[in-house]
Amino acid sequence: MKKVLIATVMSVALVTTAYAAGRSTIAIVGSSTVYPFATVVAERFGKKTSFSTPKIESTGSGGGMKLFCAGVGLDTPDITNASRRIKKSEYDKCKANGVTGILEVQIGYDGIAVANSKQARLFKLTRKDLYLALAKTVPNPDGSKTLVANPYKTWKQVNSSLPDNAIEVLGPPPTSGTRDAFVELVMEHGCETFEFVDKMDKPAKKAACQTVREDGPYIEAGENDNLIVQKLEANPKAVGIFGFSFLEQNDDKIQGSLVEGKAPTFETIADGSYPISRPLFFYVKKAHIDAIPGIADYLAEFTSEAAMGDDGYLVDKGLIPLSAEKRKELRASIESGKTLSM
Repeated sequence: MKKVLIATVMSVALVTTAYAAGRSTIAIVGSSTVYPFATVVAERFGKKTSFSTPKIESTGSGGGMKLFCAGVGLDTPDITNASRRIKKSEYDKCKANGVTGILEVQIGYDGIAVANSKQARLFKLTRKDLYLALAKTVPNPDGSKTLVANPYKTWKQVNSSLPDNAIEVLGPPPTSGTRDAFVELVMEHGCETFEFVDKMDKPAKKAACQTVREDGPYIEAGENDNLIVQKLEANPKAVGIFGFSFLEQNDDKIQGSLVEGKAPTFETIADGSYPISRPLFFYVKKAHIDAIPGIADYLAEFTSEAAMGDDGYLVDKGLIPLSAEKRKELRASIESGKTLSM
């Protein structure tokens, strides 16, 4: 208990020193999916208040957590955006580095789109199809209960109803929360449709279900989802993986594949019927709130009804809002200063 108290006092002292040294701009890192939403809030916040517009870097959820959990003070970010919940290992790393008070803010929901150019045929996929197309090892096509290096080169080899095109998927890197969510919601689910894999011990099952192939069909396209959209336009045979907001913003150029019969839409993500949907978050260092000017006001702006309500400006950008009850609970939690416990 004494160690935690000392760490907290040191954290506050470090941040106060940082403020005294001159930092007056909120520093935000993290998810490329949350980045467009945070940018809109930051711009409005900068225009309507006397505070500087926050500086936001798109580093990916994993990269953001690494920076966020490095410690407290001038040289560390105040907030990190995430397209998945913080992992226990990240929480422990934060704690070990003196980041002992963290506010968790769920801003809404998002779907992961598997999209292609409108110049091409609409894909109708299952999560099993996607697993077979993208996993490093897959069940042997001969029916034996063994795993082999992924032999599939075309979508038609994966599923005879799909186009006879080479598998070419542009997707996020391992540092991305979108990649983490895709692996969890798609790869693992597709993998578990094979009973013998589902019954493997935990390490073997993890290796079989979570490892993306590295022999060419999956192409890491970085954290810039806009770049993936541009590449899909240039190559109608390619498929891209990114957040729903980017699909909605570019629906004149690209189309979202049906996944198990459901299209990625505002309605299907909101009601949970679209299979690849996930919550979106950002995390705040409590020790920084009173030391770096404007953080409390930024929180108030982001969680306001004008921003994240049913008719808020973030909904216009593709955010799927929390229910009115959850929004009310969120604001009460922030006002009380409730910190995350794992």
